[in-house]
Amino acid sequence: MRGMTGVGIGWRPEIAGYVATLPGLRFTEVVAESVHLHHPPELLMDLVERGVRVVPHGVKLSLGGAEPVDDARATHLARCAELLRSPLVSEHIAFVRAGGVEAGHLLPVPRTREAVDAIVANVRRTQAALGGVALALEPIAALFDWPDPELTEAQFLTEILDRTGCPLLLDVANVYANARNRDESPTDLLDALPLDRIAYVHVAGGAEHDGLYHDTHTDATPPEVLDLVKELCARTSPPALMLERDGRYPPAAELTRELDALSAAAGLARITP
Repeated sequence: MRGMTGVGIGWRPEIAGYVATLPGLRFTEVVAESVHLHHPPELLMDLVERGVRVVPHGVKLSLGGAEPVDDARATHLARCAELLRSPLVSEHIAFVRAGGVEAGHLLPVPRTREAVDAIVANVRRTQAALGGVALALEPIAALFDWPDPELTEAQFLTEILDRTGCPLLLDVANVYANARNRDESPTDLLDALPLDRIAYVHVAGGAEHDGLYHDTHTDATPPEVLDLVKELCARTSPPALMLERDGRYPPAAELTRELDALSAAAGLARITP
């Protein structure tokens, strides 16, 4: 994807000033639902004018729900892409509402063929609203699996990508979290995934609570996730990797160290001063 290269960091209002100072920044990502189309944040639009690729990242489409995707939400995602001049948007393979009730979380979908059919239908509905804008799909970090799966995680994901033509937003931290919580090998899960479909990569921190690893986005990226980034980059050359931080923002110096550690793990040039 043109402009999607190197290391980036998610744009959030709390760290917008820091992000604006990064001299090597080529791309970032903004939560689509946070973008007011008529009054977009000035610092975000400054990045667009600078030529930084800004990807709208949806969190509330509920592509994995049994109900059809809300057309207004899909249209908002499309208008965000137009406003930010982005040829790519992304969303999660998850559901967030059912029967009008909002869960407030990204919830896992049963890995069944019936669920695949529902997701494919919702993706196609979203693609129709997006026009020529590509939609990358992100598998989530799940704290539980539904019983009696018909497909492995890799089979489930691959079938969805095959039937929709979507590229993959691979979250390395999610791979680590899912493998750890299932007591499986993260590299085995990584090797089963369709790494040739990657549009870009997420990296984030987490922490263990009550025997489960939580993908918090409020903790520093642990060494184990950075090691998995190295494993990924030994197998393929992802076009871009992005650090996610969604709370408990540390001082600028700590963010810089984390970005530099990600650059080093991926074997890419630093984007920091």
